Amino acid sequence: MVRKSLHHPAHSEEIRRRISSLSGDAERKWGSMDAGQMLKHCGRVLEVPLGKTVLPPVPAVFRAVGAFAKKEMQVFNNGIPRNMPTFRKLIINFECDFDVEKQYLLETLEKYLDAYRKGNLPGHHALFGKMSEKDWGFLEYKHLHHHLKQFNV
Repeated sequence: MVRKSLHHPAHSEEIRRRISSLSGDAERKWGSMDAGQMLKHCGRVLEVPLGKTVLPPVPAVFRAVGAFAKKEMQVFNNGIPRNMPTFRKLIINFECDFDVEKQYLLETLEKYLDAYRKGNLPGHHALFGKMSEKDWGFLEYKHLHHHLKQFNV
């Protein structure tokens, strides 16, 4: 099975193209966010490795689960489960401007890729613990893919 990574040029271009093709009236297949809220959520998730969104400390029991999930990355090979709990800071339950959030996500994606190219991704995640560049690329791709698939793109 091919493990796609946001760090691979063809895979990051695929994500850019999919984000660009999304329309504001796209219907979701699951969940409660509309397309604009989903874009804002994805932008916030990409802000985490950039240090712009700081996640709170996670209780030890959840860190253990997160570390196991990261170690066994195969858990996410079949996709991220629908309606998984997330950090409160990453929940978007307010109205968002679709066009603004789409542009912001594309810009944040470029900032993330620039941080990767410069070797500036952090070595730690609040839930998953120690993170390599390979871990970041895989998880960020999977997260974006999950939400774009949610809106049929």
